[in-house]
Amino acid sequence: MRVSAKADYAIRAMIELAAADSDAPVKGDRIAQAQQIPPKFLENILGDLRNGGLIRSQRGVEGGYRLARPATEVSVADVIRAVEGPIANVRGVRPDDVEYTGTALPLREVWIALRVNLRAVLEAVTLDDLVHGVLPPDVARLLD
Repeated sequence: MRVSAKADYAIRAMIELAAADSDAPVKGDRIAQAQQIPPKFLENILGDLRNGGLIRSQRGVEGGYRLARPATEVSVADVIRAVEGPIANVRGVRPDDVEYTGTALPLREVWIALRVNLRAVLEAVTLDDLVHGVLPPDVARLLD
């Protein structure tokens, strides 16, 4: 799996919001500086996250961004889907819908298994897990 800069930056921005000390909105500039994300690129990412229902924005002097749901309810998979779309696809098609013939027939099952395993990790890890530096046991076991 290739993790794009957009997905990486989006996850890092969401961790920054999850780690914010108060309920006050966090300025985009602060997120960009803390995570060394180009500000213009971050603006587009924050728009995607807002459109995906993961963050809320507030305008004005006291404005900024905050999570739309508790960090315990937002998975890494949610963030990736908001900025990139489906977690795993083959040429833009869901693995279940890919059709092969002949000797390539088993390849469809490989893509399905890959998607299942990616989702098993990415859907299990929440922003709260990342803020606290503790992975879920099933994910942590994969590191052994």
